Amino acid sequence: MIAFIDAHREVYGVEPICRMLPVAPSTYYEHAARRTDPNRLPPRARRDTRLRPEIRRVWEENFQVYGVRKVWRQLRREGIEIARCTSLPLGG
Repeated sequence: MIAFIDAHREVYGVEPICRMLPVAPSTYYEHAARRTDPNRLPPRARRDTRLRPEIRRVWEENFQVYGVRKVWRQLRREGIEIARCTSLPLGG
């Protein structure tokens, strides 16, 4: 929905579009602010952003054959605290 609002905001404006969609204008503006200022992201999203390159590095260093468990285990060996379930969605 945010992409739709972005695409049509110049023609219709944000508030009229939000009235037609089940989105509060403040929600749209918060998402727009998060795109420009990474410090406004939730803590989990900031942590995921930091972990993504590490997960990718371990996966590539091991010939792109390591699965979730092996990537998770290697990161733990390197002292990077990560939940196993976190390495699944960020690894792809």
